Amino acid sequence: MATITRTPAARLGKLAFVETKLFLREPVAVFFAVFFPVALLLVLGASIPGFRDPDPSLGGQRVVDTQLPGMMVLLSVATLALTSLPAVLVVYRERGVLRRMSTTPVRPWTLLAVQLAINAVVAVVATTLTLTLGHLVLDVPVPRALPAFAEVFLLGSVALFSIGLYLAAVAPNSRVIQGVGAAVMFPLLFFAGMWLPRDLMPSVLRRISDFTPTGAFGQALRDTMAGHAAQPLHLAVLAGWALVAGAAAARMFRWS
Repeated sequence: MATITRTPAARLGKLAFVETKLFLREPVAVFFAVFFPVALLLVLGASIPGFRDPDPSLGGQRVVDTQLPGMMVLLSVATLALTSLPAVLVVYRERGVLRRMSTTPVRPWTLLAVQLAINAVVAVVATTLTLTLGHLVLDVPVPRALPAFAEVFLLGSVALFSIGLYLAAVAPNSRVIQGVGAAVMFPLLFFAGMWLPRDLMPSVLRRISDFTPTGAFGQALRDTMAGHAAQPLHLAVLAGWALVAGAAAARMFRWS
């Protein structure tokens, strides 16, 4: 272990540097969080002609205008929040890293904050790549309500990362957390409209989707990409999930 530097800022910088290197050494995590959603957007958008035609069921929009890029942005955040972050924290706890850090000037909460910051930056990079390459290759419009899009992205990310922290808090070991993360993520992606667009869902199923974090997040992303304001219900749902899951994670999180 490297010698701990003297100042808090230097210690934080050193920790952030080391954790970033460790994250980048996991090519599977980087691929599925950053490159897979971008590749999926470009491949599906380019290979399925119907995705580039106006769709009456989507209000005359093309699938590649809001539905597909919105789902890819959500996929990036969900992958990081529900699989990558919890797995790292559970492994650190299982190996005693968090317990040992409690005896050093670098407190465990610092490591938690650094991990959250790294994953948040990766989510921003993945989203930027998705929107930029989608615009250049498929002529996907830049979000017409960009400030509102950024606010929705921030609120939705906080909600999903809060759920991820809760999963890390309750998972007993590293063998369990991967299965738990997938078991939570894939149903949530369904309710977001990943495989069946929300506009095509039966009314009851769409109403259930409104109250899921991914359903609210996905629809709010689509609304702001189309230049509309996010619906107050969806913003309230995201804020509620962030508060409830965040409070539960803080209460139940174990360092050892």
